[in-house]
Amino acid sequence: MMTLNEAFAARAKEIMKEKHITQYKISQGTGLYPSTMNYIMHAKTKASNFKTMALIIRALGVSVAEFFDSPLFDFDHLEIE
Repeated sequence: MMTLNEAFAARAKEIMKEKHITQYKISQGTGLYPSTMNYIMHAKTKASNFKTMALIIRALGVSVAEFFDSPLFDFDHLEIE
């Protein structure tokens, strides 16, 4: 099982890889500090708020529905903290 933060980071990395987008470019597109992006992408944050998630999802160029339409977010495999 993975935590919600781990699932979010894994999904963001999948999309970044597909679209050839760097973590630095996402941080520029969101206005988040690169260090903050690093914490999020390595699931080192206790809990990310939805505003931060939405900023990252928008910078990835996908809809919220498309982002969360992944087996990573199936409740059977997700540990809710």
